[in-house]
Amino acid sequence: MELITSELLLRAYGEGLFPMAPDEHSDELEWFCPQERGIIPLERPALPRRLMRTVMAGQYRLCSDEDFDGMMQACAQMTPSRTETWISGRIRQLYGELHRQGHAHSVEVRDRESGALVGGLYGVSLRGAFFGESMVSRVRDASKIALVHLMAALRQGGYSLLDTQYVTPHLASLGGIGVPFAAYKGMLDAAMQGDARWPGDVSLEALRPELEKLAERPATQQKP
Repeated sequence: MELITSELLLRAYGEGLFPMAPDEHSDELEWFCPQERGIIPLERPALPRRLMRTVMAGQYRLCSDEDFDGMMQACAQMTPSRTETWISGRIRQLYGELHRQGHAHSVEVRDRESGALVGGLYGVSLRGAFFGESMVSRVRDASKIALVHLMAALRQGGYSLLDTQYVTPHLASLGGIGVPFAAYKGMLDAAMQGDARWPGDVSLEALRPELEKLAERPATQQKP
């Protein structure tokens, strides 16, 4: 069996595969390739108006990569509703290597006064695609705010594909859809021909033009 390295990980992402560990204690990794793939269309995401008002209010400080490992650890943390995790020590090691190579990034939501991490997400950046791996909220809407800032950052950076792996009710409420793998592979192949750039600054101030465009787009069928 071929040793999984950061280089192999990138090749796998480019072909539509991604790994998970069976549990937090395992050194083994399993490959996944869902036949219905979750994406959020960057050109026309449907975002709830209430959420966009929260985003534009700027209650929290948004930043990228201040503590990538801490973001991963927060995503792996157990909660009453999540009693197990696929984010193992081996996963943290591999994605830490990708981060140091410039291929993995976090979007962190922090308290403006204390600087404490209250939520966010992390994922893999490759050419014109961003592959969302995991997200967490310690306060209401924190992961949603991070995801909206991620969308704006990807649009600003010239990305064409935001891969969410699966479609959950949480992601569907933010414009996530499922597409057949054949259609997804076409989008992925096109994204692999792109040359996007991670913005680095994901703050409200830096992303305001793109966030305002997102706020103008038709909202989902939810009450304001």
